Amino acid sequence: MPVLDLSYPLNTETDIYSEAGYSDPSLTIAPWCEISDQGYRVSQLSLGTQTGTHIDAPAHFDPEGQTLESLTPDALIGSYTLIDLRKGRCDIPPKADPILLLDARNGATMTQFDLNTLFALNSPVWVMAGYIEIQDTPSLEFHRQIAAAGIFLVEDLNMTSVDGSFPKTGEIIALPLRLEGTSGSPCRVLLRYI
Repeated sequence: MPVLDLSYPLNTETDIYSEAGYSDPSLTIAPWCEISDQGYRVSQLSLGTQTGTHIDAPAHFDPEGQTLESLTPDALIGSYTLIDLRKGRCDIPPKADPILLLDARNGATMTQFDLNTLFALNSPVWVMAGYIEIQDTPSLEFHRQIAAAGIFLVEDLNMTSVDGSFPKTGEIIALPLRLEGTSGSPCRVLLRYI
């Protein structure tokens, strides 16, 4: 079964989120010790929880939201339901797999009604390619609402290995670091064809 790696490599060229007056922590990878000195090599990492391809726990936008450890690993591995938002409409099935794969490459705008319909599918993990805005709402309102709904969002996917559309059926594997008490984590995201 072919596997696509949807994760960005973490290196000195990794894009770091910033806006007017704010920037996420920078990513630094520095030598800590060398084989010539210690007999082994260790690097020191410094980065933010939302660096590169990552998962947002509800606590990222909701002060009462769940932190990363409340999501069990089995929720991060499984079949997905593809929601293609690239055509300017939102075709939502009557039921869905535990993982929603939202294809919003080049950006998408959805109505509040469509977002509420997605909430009714009760999928605890959403994986988003691109970005989504809700019609007639402020920036990041999509993120705020899914956090308030208790949904975990995997985002900032590396789409260089995806040629054309996502496969209609497949499996997502999204593995964050096993952090506790955090609003998210960088993660490795794989898509496996079924």
